[in-house]
Amino acid sequence: MRPKFFALTLITSFSMHSVVSAADLLQVYQLALVNDPIYTSARYALATGHEKEKQGLAVLLPTVGLGGTYARSDKNYGSVNNSYSLQLTQPLLRPGNWEIYQKGRLSLAASEIEYAQAQQDLMLRTSVAYFDVLGAQDALSFLGAQKISISEQRASAKRKFEIGASTITDVNEAQARYDLAITQEIAAQSDLDLALFKLQRITGQSLIPLAVLRKDVKLSHPFPSQIDTWVASAQADNYAVMARQVKLKIAQSEIKHARAEYAPTVDLTATRTYIDQANVHATGWQQRGYSNAVSVRWSIPLFSGLSTTSKVNEAVALADKARSELEDARRTAILNARQSFLGVTNGLMQVKAFEAAELSSQFALDSCKLGYQFGVRINMDVLNAQQQLYSIRRDLARARYDTLLNGLKLKAATGSLHEDDLAQVNALLTASAL
Repeated sequence: MRPKFFALTLITSFSMHSVVSAADLLQVYQLALVNDPIYTSARYALATGHEKEKQGLAVLLPTVGLGGTYARSDKNYGSVNNSYSLQLTQPLLRPGNWEIYQKGRLSLAASEIEYAQAQQDLMLRTSVAYFDVLGAQDALSFLGAQKISISEQRASAKRKFEIGASTITDVNEAQARYDLAITQEIAAQSDLDLALFKLQRITGQSLIPLAVLRKDVKLSHPFPSQIDTWVASAQADNYAVMARQVKLKIAQSEIKHARAEYAPTVDLTATRTYIDQANVHATGWQQRGYSNAVSVRWSIPLFSGLSTTSKVNEAVALADKARSELEDARRTAILNARQSFLGVTNGLMQVKAFEAAELSSQFALDSCKLGYQFGVRINMDVLNAQQQLYSIRRDLARARYDTLLNGLKLKAATGSLHEDDLAQVNALLTASAL
């Protein structure tokens, strides 16, 4: 992750220059790294994972404690006893402690995987939100252009009606299409506002304008081009799968930890004690001195009211649950890889088809306009041709965005999505015209 001061500088830069420059995908992602609460939570979770490892190691290390007693008795001999002890205890044989140590290490590994997954998820969420804004902007822009064209066509119909070259039906049809375009424009503005709010939820601030996709962009096929290669990689390298594998190991370690309660334990204890004893009635009688002791303490559990058996059965059931969740994660990773791969390949074909349809629709609109001028086409034909052209342009832009997003999702499914991949997509963007 970039240094935090860089991201803060970037935020200041946005505040000062947002009116003259467009924020691109990488800049938005850098803001998300600092401000997204989900990613921030994952960073704190990673910190707790490091502490879990330390706590697991602690049970294998010796413990040292200092204690003492002070007692005074006024009966009989009136004695005063004062003692201090320094005790060191080192576990020699505690199978349960070893499993606690193993679980601490595995917990750290799980936290690291989940942190990497959170960063990858942030890239995806930022990209989806970013292109949703662009898609909403496109829809609003095309509707605005369509409304202008309908307005021009309405004015033309009115002029023709006034000179008797057209009927009132043409005027009414153009007016109806104009009114419909206004309602669609209102809905499109609402969609854009919502998309901006979703992006702001990730970045923590409003970003306008955004860099847009170049019109001459050329999208590439996924490499490698075999879907089976991506599927195999998803099964092995998908972060969700890796996280479930570690959680299964933790569950298996928990079984060993539960069974360890059947095993004997052995501890080494070393004690140094200072004793100060005196008799208040016997003048001059006082005893002081140090004593040292080393002992080995052992214990063999015999019966625990079937508590240990129940804990073992519970741990076995949880391990079976973790195994099922691992299988589900594998299948989900395979599905996501296949779906994303097909999304890229089919998306490329859709983009190509929409590009051809855009040219055809433009020719059809020009022909309709020309035919309307000479009276061989009616106003409805022109309006339909206009609507078809702008719908195709909107769908073409959305197909390009979806193809790029599916490419990122494909890499995420295989655990290979990195900031460099965002940089490649970012290179396809250009500053919007202000």
